[in-house]
Amino acid sequence: MAKEKDTKKKNVHEVTIKIENETWKEALDKAFKEKVKDAKVDGFRKGKVPRDIYEKHFGKESLWLDAADKVLQEAYTKAIEESKLIPVVQPDVNLKNISDDLVEFVFKIITKPEVNVKKYKGLKIKPEEVKVTKDEIEHELSHVLEKYTELVTKEGKVESGDIAIIDFEGFKDGVAFDGGKGENYSLEIGSNTFIPGFEDQVIGMKVGEEKDLNLTFPEDYGVKDLKGAAVVFKVKVNEIKTKQTRELDEDFFEDLGLEGVDSKEKLEKEIEKNIKVQKEVDAENKYIDKILEEVSKNVEVDIPEEMVTEEVDRLKNRFEEQMKMQGISLDLYYQFTKSTEEDLKNQLEKEAYSNVLYRLMLEEIMTLEKIEVSDEEASKEAESLAEKYKVPKDEFLANFGGIEMIKYDLEMRKTIELLKELNK
Repeated sequence: MAKEKDTKKKNVHEVTIKIENETWKEALDKAFKEKVKDAKVDGFRKGKVPRDIYEKHFGKESLWLDAADKVLQEAYTKAIEESKLIPVVQPDVNLKNISDDLVEFVFKIITKPEVNVKKYKGLKIKPEEVKVTKDEIEHELSHVLEKYTELVTKEGKVESGDIAIIDFEGFKDGVAFDGGKGENYSLEIGSNTFIPGFEDQVIGMKVGEEKDLNLTFPEDYGVKDLKGAAVVFKVKVNEIKTKQTRELDEDFFEDLGLEGVDSKEKLEKEIEKNIKVQKEVDAENKYIDKILEEVSKNVEVDIPEEMVTEEVDRLKNRFEEQMKMQGISLDLYYQFTKSTEEDLKNQLEKEAYSNVLYRLMLEEIMTLEKIEVSDEEASKEAESLAEKYKVPKDEFLANFGGIEMIKYDLEMRKTIELLKELNK
């Protein structure tokens, strides 16, 4: 039977669960069968030590913790079922008592705190008006043209913006250093790809010209032996290329491949439309954030630290996945930014707190406004999303967390839409 003890906070509960009799005996038996496989006792083959000999040699206590691990999940399930509590984070668990007869766990279960939303209507919050300027269109047009520029070989000297095809090798104290050599390397002058001063000294060189560049590595350079080191780079220019912008002619628009776009005017209209769509999305997100921020100023809630910590971990995992997509591990990120895991978690704490606060706040408003989503609505939404991501519905639901998560997501979205209506 579960014993529940309320702590000072109403939403923090301690639930004690005792596992004994046959259940505990079976766990001890399983623990022995696994431990005995590696047990070595003189006079017995490995894995063939009798239970009484094993316990005499190693002690009964050697089985207790392994057996406790085997019944922990069962004990937690029992704690939730018997206490009828709904945890909002993974509970802490302490081992209160353990012996050959029983194991006793104490689960610290944190439930949703009380939330008092004092005002969430009539805040008169307006979305930003979306406009697209001529400068924005021209800026984006320059990016489109940049994608379709052609590199052509040029005569004369290297200038800023050119691509210099070079051979190079670096020397420190007359000795070539690792990673300092390249052949037919395409260096865009002005890209700041190399250490300060390198590209500046290549400017003015001609094809076939060789030159020694006297340079100094930065004090914070990543390679210890080269930090602040004076070096010489021997450079030879093999070829010079320059970017040539395409003409806005029939061939260009054919390569562009945008349906119905066959002139500069139509391309600018397409660019304007795309910028406007993106700006509208950004403005909508800012509008929602502003509403949530204003409503949250009128909320009373004591958020458990554990909820924020769990959200920080979720945000950290998401950040790690984003870094992986760019080919950067967290360890490399810490090295580049001269930071630590603790620094990253501290940076994420404010966002994590807001996320938890907004979630609790929206759930309370959802309850107050009796917002619900039917099974039929949720099923249609799942079908639509599965079709969008081109996966079977069952597979999508399994990855998303089931139909209840679809319902929850729809309820949250409905609540946000209602807040927009109530605060115009």
